[in-house]
Amino acid sequence: YPPQQQAVSHGLLEGKNLLVTTPTASGKTLIAIMAAIKAIEKGMKVFYLTPLRALAMEKYHDIRVLERLNILDRKIRIKVASSDYNPTARELEEADVLVLTNEKMDSLIRHESSWISDVGLFVADEVHLIGDRERGPTLEMILAIIRKVHPHAQILALSATVSNSADIAEWLNCDLVETNWRPTKLFEGVYENGTILMNDGNRVKIHSYSTAAIDVAIDSIDKGGQALIFAGTRKRACSLAAKAAEGVLRRLDRTEKEKAATASLQIRTKGEDLELTSNLSTLVSKGVAFHHAGLGASSREIVEEAFKTGVIRLLVATPTLAAGVNLPARRVVLSSILRYNADYGANMPISVLEYKQLCGRAGRPKYDTFGEAIIIAESGVSSTDLYEHYILGEPEPVRSQLINDRALRIHVLSIISTIPGMKQGEIYDLFGTTLCAQHHKRAVIALKIDTALRYLENENLIKSKNERYIPTNFGRRSSLLYIDPLTAVEFKRAIESAEQSNANPNDGVINHTLGFLHLITSCADFYPKFSMRRKDLELTAIIDEHRNELFYQISEFECSRSLLALHEWIHETSDRNLSDRLSVEPGDMHRMVEIADWLAHSLYEVAKLLKRGDLVRELHDLKIRIRYGIREELIPLVRLKEIGRARARALYDAGLVDARKVTETPEAKLSDIPKIGPTLAKRLKEQIKKERY
Repeated sequence: YPPQQQAVSHGLLEGKNLLVTTPTASGKTLIAIMAAIKAIEKGMKVFYLTPLRALAMEKYHDIRVLERLNILDRKIRIKVASSDYNPTARELEEADVLVLTNEKMDSLIRHESSWISDVGLFVADEVHLIGDRERGPTLEMILAIIRKVHPHAQILALSATVSNSADIAEWLNCDLVETNWRPTKLFEGVYENGTILMNDGNRVKIHSYSTAAIDVAIDSIDKGGQALIFAGTRKRACSLAAKAAEGVLRRLDRTEKEKAATASLQIRTKGEDLELTSNLSTLVSKGVAFHHAGLGASSREIVEEAFKTGVIRLLVATPTLAAGVNLPARRVVLSSILRYNADYGANMPISVLEYKQLCGRAGRPKYDTFGEAIIIAESGVSSTDLYEHYILGEPEPVRSQLINDRALRIHVLSIISTIPGMKQGEIYDLFGTTLCAQHHKRAVIALKIDTALRYLENENLIKSKNERYIPTNFGRRSSLLYIDPLTAVEFKRAIESAEQSNANPNDGVINHTLGFLHLITSCADFYPKFSMRRKDLELTAIIDEHRNELFYQISEFECSRSLLALHEWIHETSDRNLSDRLSVEPGDMHRMVEIADWLAHSLYEVAKLLKRGDLVRELHDLKIRIRYGIREELIPLVRLKEIGRARARALYDAGLVDARKVTETPEAKLSDIPKIGPTLAKRLKEQIKKERY
C-alpha cells in the first residue's frame, strides 16, 4: 500500500519518529508491525497504545502474526493489558510486545515500572483523540513523558486525517506521512427527497419503502452489499432495525435465512433473559440487528461475528461502534447529523472529524472495491449545506484538552508522585512540552497549574519542602489508585466522618452499605450516571429505610438510578428486573459493576491508610458483593472457582452455606443441585480438597 511505502521512505525502519495520518483501513497496523519487527531485532520491547479496550484486543489479534516469525531463538511474547486483562508483573516484564490502553500505560508510569526503559518503540494509535475531552489529556501527558524520559525511543503516531497534523508532528518531533489513499474508493453523498447526490456528480434514485435511512440502506442490499446505519440514540437504533426487518427478510434466500436463524438461536440461548435480547434475536432471524452499549457481551459478540460473516445484512448502531470495533459495510448511512452533547444539554451537529471517522467504516477491503457514506438530509436542514460542510469540509484541528481543571488536578498529582522533588518551574517546563503549550501561553498554563497545586496542598495530597513538591502518603496512594484527587478527598472526608464502630461484637456493627454506594455513584470517576425519572421516585424509599447507613443526609432528588441499580444488584436482582424496573441494560450494568468494583477498592485502600479497620472489613465484603452481585451470606461460596451469583444462590438454598458444607455433601447429591451437575460437582470437590478451604 502507498502509505507503507511512504513510511519506509521517511525512515520508519531506521528508527525515525513518524506521524502517519491516513484514512481507516489503509494499512496503518502493518506499518506498526514493520517497525515492531525492527525494534525486536535490536532486542528492544514494543508498546502499542490504544484508546479503547475493544481496540486493544483487536490490535492484539492483528499483531499476533509476529508469533509466526523466526526473529528470536524463541517465540515472540505478545501480551495485552487493560482493565479487562491484567497480566502479572512478570508477564508484563517478559513481553516483547505489549498492547495496552492509554490508561494502563499511565498506570505503569505511575507505578514506576523500571523495565519501561527497555522499550525501543512506542506506537500511539488514534492520536487525534488527544482532542477528546475525557481521554485526550491522558494520552497527551503519556506522550509528553515518553518524550522526556525516553528521548531515544522511536515514536510512531497513527492518526485519522486532521487539519493541523503538521502541528502535532512538530510537537512530537515526528516526520509527517500524510495521504488520503484508501484500499477501497470512497463515494460520499447526501440523500434528499428520493435522490442521493454523490460527490462524483451522479444522482442515484432510491425507491421508497420505509423511512429515508432504511430506503438508502436497502438499496445497497439490493445491489449485493451490506449496510450500516448510524442512529443517534439506542431507542432510534432499535426502532430503525425493527422497521427494516421485513424488507430485509424478503431479500434473503433460503441459505441466508437458515444462517440467520442459527445466529438468532445463538442469541436466544447464550444471551441474557431480557426483552431486549428477545427482540434482537427476532430481528437477527430476519438478517437485521441493532448494536449499542446496552447489549450484553455475549449478544454483542454474536451480532458482530454475524455481521462480519455477512449473515446480518443490515446493522443499525449508535456511533460508539465507529470508535471501537472494526465492522465495515459497503454503504454507511447517517440517519442524522445530530448527537446529544452533554456539555450543552442538547442535540448538536457532529464535527467534520467525527463524520470522516464514520465514513471510515464504508467499504469492506476484502469484499468491496468501493464504499459509500450517505447523509440523510432531515427536514429543515439544507442538503447543499450538509454537502458543503461535511463532504467538502476539512476535519477540524485537534485541540488539547489538558487545560481543564480536572485533567490538571489528576496529572499534576501524578507527576509529583512519579517524580518527587520537582520545583514549580520544573512542573511548568514539563507541561511546556505538551501540545497544550502550543495552544496556550505559558502564563495561562502556569496560572492553572498554580490553582491545581494549591488545591492539592490544601487537601494534604502534596506538600512543599524547600520549594520542592513531594506527595504525601495520601497523595501517592490516590495517584496509584488512579482516581481523581477530588474523589480521593471526598472518600477521605466521608471515612473520617464515620463513627468508629465498637470493637465489641455484642454491641453491634454499624452498616454503611448504602453510604458507600452513594459515595461511589456520586463521585467524579463513576459512570455511567443514570439520572432519576419521575417514575423512579417511588423506588427511593430505600433512602428512608437505610438512612442510618449514609455518611451525610441526602434527599430523594440527590439519588440516582445508578445508585438504585447497584443496590438492587448486590441484593441479587435479576438482569430482567433491572432492565424492566430501572431501564438499566446488561452492558450498562457490566460497566457500572466494573467501575464500582474499582472505586470500592479505592475506598478500601483509603480506609486502610486512615487506619479504619472497622470500615476496611466492611469494604472488603462490599467489594466482593459488587463484583458478584450477591447478598452477604453468599460471600463464602463465591470464593470457589466457577461459582457466580446464580450457582452460589442454588448451593445456599440447598443448605450448602460454605466450602465445608460442600465437602460434607456426597458428590451425587451435589450434582443434583440446580446449575451444578456432575462435572462441576466433581471439580468443586477436587478444588476444595486441593486448596483446603
